[in-house]
Amino acid sequence: MYIVHSTFVVPDEKADEVISIYHSRSGLVDEAEGFQRFLLLQNEKKPGEITVHMEWDSKDHFMTWIQSEDYKRIHDLEKKYPDQELASIIPSIDKYKVVAY
Repeated sequence: MYIVHSTFVVPDEKADEVISIYHSRSGLVDEAEGFQRFLLLQNEKKPGEITVHMEWDSKDHFMTWIQSEDYKRIHDLEKKYPDQELASIIPSIDKYKVVAY
């Protein structure tokens, strides 16, 4: 299993807006081969810190996804988000190979 975390920080007052965007996400990743699960995490002590958690069967499946047209289409839409403050946020990406259950 391979896990990817994409963590970003938004102003606390915009956290609910970002969460709302993810509630209406396209779901295209859900159909990707090897995709297992998506979770959106909000830090309890820092409400503006949000992490996208994705689980994959393997690193190869994830790499295939990020090279796909659907991935590019989703991320191009993010760049066109009307709130330019949110659109300009660059997340921190962490990748993990699961080594024990």
